[in-house]
Amino acid sequence: MIQRFDVGHRMSEMAVHNGTVYLAGQIADDASADISGQTRQVLAAIDALLARAGSDKSKILRAEIFLADLADFAAMNSVWEAWVVAGQTPPRATVQAALARPDWKIEIVVTAAL
Repeated sequence: MIQRFDVGHRMSEMAVHNGTVYLAGQIADDASADISGQTRQVLAAIDALLARAGSDKSKILRAEIFLADLADFAAMNSVWEAWVVAGQTPPRATVQAALARPDWKIEIVVTAAL
């Protein structure tokens, strides 16, 4: 069975199937924030979605991070490193990408276990 959350006409925010949680790309609600602020917002959204599914950040299987500017890599990593669970850091990829809106600085996609 596939369980979908916040289903829209284009996408769902999250799907759960066979013990795995798949999140859509998460972006900041307040895009006027700097990279640290946007990263904190995105990570808070990930925490909230994982909690709704019955999971948490210690169970992340994979993270994909998209940065609009790789010059923000160090500042993003500072926030990320304070957020992840020591000893439970997931495999991760970080790439530079043109995001859908020019004021978005970061988008993160996560896959986690229940």
